[in-house]
Amino acid sequence: MKKLLIIIFVIAQLGPTVSRAQKKYEANWESLDSRPTPAWFEDAKFGIFIHWGPYSVPAWSPAGTYTEWYQYWWYSNSIFGNNNPDKDAIPDLQKRLYGEESSYYDFGKLFKAELYDPEEWAELFKKSGAKYVILTSKHHDGFTLWPNKHAQDGRHFKWNAGEVGAKRDLIAPYMEAMRNAGLKAGLYYSLFEWYHPWYYPLGNDNKKFVDDHYHPQFKDLINRYKPDIIYADGEWDKPDTYWKSAELIQWLYNESPCKEEVVINDRWFKGSRHKYGGYYTTEYMREQLDLPKAWEEIRGIGLSFGYNRDEDLEDYATARELVLMLCDIVSMGGNLCLNVGPSSDGKIPVIQQQRLMEIGAWLKVNGEAIYGSRKYNTSWQWSEGNRNFKLRKDGDSYTTADYILKQTVDQQPGKAVKELFFTQNEEAVFAISPKWPGTRLIIKDMRPKKHAKITLLGAHESLPWKQHGKNIEVEIPSYDPNWGISDYAYTFKIEK
Repeated sequence: MKKLLIIIFVIAQLGPTVSRAQKKYEANWESLDSRPTPAWFEDAKFGIFIHWGPYSVPAWSPAGTYTEWYQYWWYSNSIFGNNNPDKDAIPDLQKRLYGEESSYYDFGKLFKAELYDPEEWAELFKKSGAKYVILTSKHHDGFTLWPNKHAQDGRHFKWNAGEVGAKRDLIAPYMEAMRNAGLKAGLYYSLFEWYHPWYYPLGNDNKKFVDDHYHPQFKDLINRYKPDIIYADGEWDKPDTYWKSAELIQWLYNESPCKEEVVINDRWFKGSRHKYGGYYTTEYMREQLDLPKAWEEIRGIGLSFGYNRDEDLEDYATARELVLMLCDIVSMGGNLCLNVGPSSDGKIPVIQQQRLMEIGAWLKVNGEAIYGSRKYNTSWQWSEGNRNFKLRKDGDSYTTADYILKQTVDQQPGKAVKELFFTQNEEAVFAISPKWPGTRLIIKDMRPKKHAKITLLGAHESLPWKQHGKNIEVEIPSYDPNWGISDYAYTFKIEK
């Protein structure tokens, strides 16, 4: 009987894992979306994105635009972004700095990563409080950061970090460093490539680009590095009848070496965003954020993902803006994946390092309200006023970080502000205040148990409180600088 009970216990514990391991997914999105998104992703809440490649050599585009699009801005003589950018800016710069006979592909040879230290990156990211990292293995220019024979398909020249520029694998040491630091290690992968001879409009051969290039290259990436996250992109021009991504994800979920715990996003074919995939994605707050599934907002500390030498201090989000943005996104059930753009030598700019360290200092005190949390029955407590906000100026493509100040501490005439952000876990509800509340805090529509304990994270003391109808009033002690609490936001924990 004792042995039987032990066997039953073991089966009960392993049941969900065994069941998931045995399930075979079909090559259609209904079947693929029946796979649960591994819980670690929704628990993580804060991640780091890294855009790094040949575009990091010129590292320039008009402030308010993406430098990683340098090749497209140049070859197409077009541009979009904030601040009404000049479409001739990139061609003019290229001609002036590199000469009329230069080619974008010359940057591959100059991308040497001579100061690249992934262990230094990992230490910084861990101190920032991030729980996962996503590195661009291949952006839309087609250059791969790992030795990959398919990068040459149709090009007839070497176009990967293993053979030009750095002349070494840049992904393997990244994966090792992140995992040694206890971070989940993910990879970004672009389905399409702007000027690949086999891809539309230069070529429109589904068999060659998808079957002979995209699929085998993708499988090589997965088999080599077994990433925890795969962030697909560049899907927007073609339906899945072209990409055959469902077939690829079927292989990923059924046969790949990371089939059990890998997380994928929603960018796999035209029209798939916010409909299919493991989690949904937004970018610089250009989309509506009331999403029914695990989701992630990506943005840079500035308005570019790749390092941009044209960005000044005023173009960078402040640490306060980033912390409030994190609270706002997490209160809506999302993750914030904040991008850093290393220079071509592999160094992360100091101002980006500073921002990450400041976020980490805030999370060290307040992380209990962020990590592992879920949406409360309301995301915010609003003041009186108009709650409709226009996030972007007319003509702009991306939402600047000051949007969150206008919704919290920099109240606009006639507008409401978010007085509190709410999150919760199994033990408590958390009310995060963007401002120091003074001598008392009113939390509306909340009825804790009679003897529930309310504390200010970092202060280590219980706060007196009273129920007044549907609301509670919390007495706030005099602020003590010795608490060491960051003034970016203040978290009150209400035990359930």
